[in-house]
Amino acid sequence: MRAAGGLGSVQEVVYRHLFDGMTIAVGGFGLCGNPFDLIEAVRDSGVKDLTIVSNNMGVDGKGLGVLLEGRQVRKVVASYVGENQLFAQQYLDGDLEVEFTPQGTLAERLRAGGAGIPAFYTPTGAHTSVAEGKPTMEIDGRIYLLERAIVADLSLVRAQSADRAGNLTYRRTARNFNPVVATAGRVTIAEAEQLLPEFIDPDAVETPGIYVDEVVVASPRKKEIEQRTTRRAAHVDA
Repeated sequence: MRAAGGLGSVQEVVYRHLFDGMTIAVGGFGLCGNPFDLIEAVRDSGVKDLTIVSNNMGVDGKGLGVLLEGRQVRKVVASYVGENQLFAQQYLDGDLEVEFTPQGTLAERLRAGGAGIPAFYTPTGAHTSVAEGKPTMEIDGRIYLLERAIVADLSLVRAQSADRAGNLTYRRTARNFNPVVATAGRVTIAEAEQLLPEFIDPDAVETPGIYVDEVVVASPRKKEIEQRTTRRAAHVDA
């Protein structure tokens, strides 16, 4: 595992692993847990014809949305894309191929890829359009679909902490798709808020360093919120 810090270093680390037509898996849920620096390095590289595997495609101008702006994405494998208008426009124009996958199935396809399991059966999506073209099997009277695992050429994840061995921890909701994305890449780059001088307690490790090839230190930035929802505090009589 190699560690790097600084914008120039982030670009150098990412550029080493990029090529046109590759598949990139990216952690995050909405804008939570997005590896923003790594995504922007991919944008700046100009690499194109990408297949992006992620829970969603960010929003317009933020997160993975910046790759859509540069028309660098050919195909998206995702479970939810409702917050990105540019995504919808490119899809309706026929410029973007989309493979919708139920959220739990997407997580398991990534986990299976990291575990070396080529495919698995699931009842999710049976008797719907999700089942079109997929092998099925009846087990105990129920129809199951055969879903292929996902192994990405490159995985990009966001962690709260990393140590010198590449072990990672995540902060709260950022532990969404990041752990399964980290294991599913042939090469995995982690963007960490802090690089610790000591090793993380083994009991606290959430992604073992064996899955992580390189670590970069994230640049300081305001944490993005996809949608802010508030309400008045309830009035309580004394």
